[in-house]
Amino acid sequence: MNMAHDTRVKLTVSKGMFVLAALMLSGCQTEPKSNAELLATHDYRYQHPIVVSEAPETLDLPVGKNTRNLRSPVTDTITSFAMDSRRHGSGNVEILVPTGAANESAVHAVVHDIRGALSRGGVNGKHVTTRTYRSTDSSADAPIRLSYARMKATTGECGAWPKNIGGGIGENTNYYNFGCATQSNLAAIVENPSDLITPRAMTPSDQNRRAVVIEKYRLGETTASSFNEGVGAEVSE
Repeated sequence: MNMAHDTRVKLTVSKGMFVLAALMLSGCQTEPKSNAELLATHDYRYQHPIVVSEAPETLDLPVGKNTRNLRSPVTDTITSFAMDSRRHGSGNVEILVPTGAANESAVHAVVHDIRGALSRGGVNGKHVTTRTYRSTDSSADAPIRLSYARMKATTGECGAWPKNIGGGIGENTNYYNFGCATQSNLAAIVENPSDLITPRAMTPSDQNRRAVVIEKYRLGETTASSFNEGVGAEVSE
């Protein structure tokens, strides 16, 4: 009797362990994603987001070793760059002067002309700083670089193909590089990157027009502008 009881106990324990193992295996299986979830995770705006951040805007000025003065159109370009720094940045401009280059004497000679052109563009001398950078080639003429910080909209580099282009056909999803060029073009052409974050404030209302509408309302007249369909609509021959 004891042996039979032990056998029943062992069988019961074995069945319990089998059921527990089956439950654990079933828990490891994940349900397939719905079509909406697949589309959301493969959305081109999610894979290639536009990032708005502060990035340097630069202007490189080639200076020959025999140059001692800067004239137009180079100075005009610097003046335009200064105006852009006030329009798109804080108005602070940095002049990066190379050292150890073949034109080292020339670049130091024209810094005064650069500051004058920046001043004509509306940048105060207090907002202009000068730093040096080491040239990697002592036999070459290194450029002078002007720089200011501005808000820019950027995306990652396009042309990445981590998966086969036909890998998403069965899932009804786009390939990875899809939409990257569109996002990059939008980031490049947007005039004010802040518009991608929040809309601009409304402009003030027209006080004169408001006074006219209120006066017509008080007199019981129609406040809307009159419009007659067809008047002045002519097709040129």
